[in-house]
Amino acid sequence: MILEQPTILNAPNKKPILIDISYAGEKTGKPLVIFCHGYKGFKDWGAWHLVAQQFAKAGFCFVKFNFSHNGGTPEIPIDFPDLEAFANNNFTTELDDLDRVLNFLNASEVSLIGHSRGAGIVLIKAEEDSRIQKVITWAGVSDFKARFQMDSEAFAEWKKTGITHIENARTKQQLPHHWQFFEDFITNEDRLTIKRAVRSLNKPQLIVHGSDDPTVTMAEAKAIQSWNANSQLEIIEGGDHVFGAKHPWKESELPEDLRKVVDITVSFLG
Repeated sequence: MILEQPTILNAPNKKPILIDISYAGEKTGKPLVIFCHGYKGFKDWGAWHLVAQQFAKAGFCFVKFNFSHNGGTPEIPIDFPDLEAFANNNFTTELDDLDRVLNFLNASEVSLIGHSRGAGIVLIKAEEDSRIQKVITWAGVSDFKARFQMDSEAFAEWKKTGITHIENARTKQQLPHHWQFFEDFITNEDRLTIKRAVRSLNKPQLIVHGSDDPTVTMAEAKAIQSWNANSQLEIIEGGDHVFGAKHPWKESELPEDLRKVVDITVSFLG
């Protein structure tokens, strides 16, 4: 029987973090895996609940959570009811959130999985935190700075007005970003450079990527691998950015490509 333990992690002057802990049988003594969602993501997106169940069946304690400023709330954890929180999110806030989760779990040995933008977060955290033993990226980005497109008209307008919007293709919401997002990156650029973190990484690293990912290309996966000669790259032939999943996911089984991703990751974790 798979048990899921929902928790709300509160802290003074900080937004709450919603956490799900999935495991089979006794929770203690199981290897711990923490999953970080990506941009415009959340812990209950698509088939992530089935991913959690598969890891639990494989003997892991699997933790997924919502970043505090991902746009969700404790009352509505799916999608983006809190656009002001979304506008005030940034990379260092997400790293702080992950640290809060690690501290709450109070474990000395943890493996991290990050999807898409979350992959950059886990690579940086794995390099700087001795509690992290192994790190896995699924459809992971290789460069945060490049995504600002600093030579574009949209970037110039963002700097001028202090706010920009990105449409969510599924909900059709205009999701805001305040200028602080870029300022926070520039202030912390060395820490937030994924290339620097991966080059310094001395822990087992798995990179899983779909060959047909239209959002984050295979070139980024190969770049990440090139920065760490000891990393392992696994390509899902024909795989897209979410490995065949979508939101909502109404099936009772994982899509085939995402099942492959889980199987490869479980094998890597041993």
